[in-house]
Amino acid sequence: MSHVFPRHCHSALPTAVSGDGCYLIDADGKRYFDGSGGAAVSCLGHSNARVVQAIKDQVDKLAFAHTGFFTTDPAEELADMLIAAAPGDLDRVYFVSGGSEAVEAAIKLARQFHIENGEPQRSHLIARRQSYHGNTLGALAVGGNAWRREQFAPLLIDVSHISPCYEYAERTADETLHEYGQRAAQELEDEILRLGPDQVMAFLAEPVVGATLGAVPAVDGYFTRIREICDRYGVLLILDEVMCGMGRTGHLFACDADGIAPDILCIAKGLGAGYQPIGAMLCTTKIYDAIASGTGFFQHGHTYLGHPVAAAAGRAVLQEMHDHALVARVRDVGAQFETALRDRFAQHPHVGDIRGRGLFWGIEFVADRETRAPFDPQNGYAGKLKKAAFNEGLICYPMPGTRDGRHGDHVLMAPPFIMTELQIDEVTSKLARAIHAVIPT
Repeated sequence: MSHVFPRHCHSALPTAVSGDGCYLIDADGKRYFDGSGGAAVSCLGHSNARVVQAIKDQVDKLAFAHTGFFTTDPAEELADMLIAAAPGDLDRVYFVSGGSEAVEAAIKLARQFHIENGEPQRSHLIARRQSYHGNTLGALAVGGNAWRREQFAPLLIDVSHISPCYEYAERTADETLHEYGQRAAQELEDEILRLGPDQVMAFLAEPVVGATLGAVPAVDGYFTRIREICDRYGVLLILDEVMCGMGRTGHLFACDADGIAPDILCIAKGLGAGYQPIGAMLCTTKIYDAIASGTGFFQHGHTYLGHPVAAAAGRAVLQEMHDHALVARVRDVGAQFETALRDRFAQHPHVGDIRGRGLFWGIEFVADRETRAPFDPQNGYAGKLKKAAFNEGLICYPMPGTRDGRHGDHVLMAPPFIMTELQIDEVTSKLARAIHAVIPT
């Protein structure tokens, strides 16, 4: 009998015992292609010798030093590497152990910045429906995933949620893409004015919405308008790139595709590539200087901030991406992957939309392609698809509740950056068999 508290109490999981490139291998020797990178984590696959060696070398030198007493070379060097490539005025890196921690730190930094800056009345947060920003209470509150929030709602702080930029489901027939994007962005200004233009501290969004919507990028011009609105009202723009960042969309920082830079940016997942738990919050010089010239102390912290072994792994991951031009490779292989997905699934009678960037793709399933009506949630297609694909030897990330937390089904694909052309065919073939077994045509 296991004493592990699993994610689901009634599921019997195989035991993973090893990894080989894009594959995980269970105790019976069955190989599973990691088509979602777990949850868009394993960007380098499961057997990268350089990262493994970097972890071993760091443990031999120094396993842990509390950041209340020391800094370390791995943390300093990783921060330098990130800032050298970061957009805009991002200049400081606050290391944490994962995405939820990064978002919590961002929320608290935004609040403290306004206090230090002489505007303590700014306390409201605005985010978007159908977003996901983590599972700790603060991150869950700012997130717009209705299903995850529901039972914990009495514990959550009050956060305003505006519409996502989700043109497949929410653009009207008479709107151009640009008109739709401007209308969606205008909701931010409207909500700021409703709350009070000097009452809002930050707006938080994913550049490409991950698990909850299924790899949905914003239309052109949306984030440009969002940036303008934030600047007009002194609202900090926080971008959550925990899932879509670190090369996943074909840019080291996902917001580069939209031509904007945030005031605070959150990363994790691909930063450690699964080899170590690590995340980070990046902020601008202006924000850091407000703290440094004020109290001089960010009132926040965790035991494992800047953990040297995790930082050494992150440093090796970024070096591997740089030396092998993997971010550029994501764009090239991603284009091939998109073509394969569209060739295989675009004409399926129940595939409504295929969207994404780089190696971050979502397929949304619908009952009726013409009306774009989702399936009845009672069908449970997302859960069934996950099992069917797993039986085929494919790990993918199906999710229910795409439209509103209850209705809608999609599957998210986020394979390792090292995926080959032959493996693209393997992935799409296994996914096709799983879809055929689950969704009737």
